[in-house]
Amino acid sequence: MAFWLFKSEPSTWSWDDQVAKGDVGEEWDGVRNYQARNNMRLMELGDLGFFYHSQKEKAVVGIVEVCKTVHPDSTTDDERWECVDIRAVKPVQNPVTLAMCKEDPRLENMALVNNTRLSVQPVTPEEWDIVCELAGVKL
Repeated sequence: MAFWLFKSEPSTWSWDDQVAKGDVGEEWDGVRNYQARNNMRLMELGDLGFFYHSQKEKAVVGIVEVCKTVHPDSTTDDERWECVDIRAVKPVQNPVTLAMCKEDPRLENMALVNNTRLSVQPVTPEEWDIVCELAGVKL
């Protein structure tokens, strides 16, 4: 199993929107960055991810699961763009902010800390465990 981080502007697609989709989940569409798209191409069913609110909040607010592997993005006819579907698993007890990640020396190499603009990022197993610890999440 691999771990990921999915960034979304809550004014566009929030954790509450994701939860409302239930077990069916939702297409993680609209990604127009090759690196983010390539990350989605690596995803497998059951991979877990952090749901991250960008903009003002800048925090991990939930855990999601890949429920459909890479397929064409339905929001475009351009064959270059693909996406996965994700479903909400559970909210975090304590949101983990970008500032908290930057302050924790164990997370100094995390993609979120070093590449805050990338919308779909890999998370190492060690980073996953640390953020889950900070978030008060046990899976």
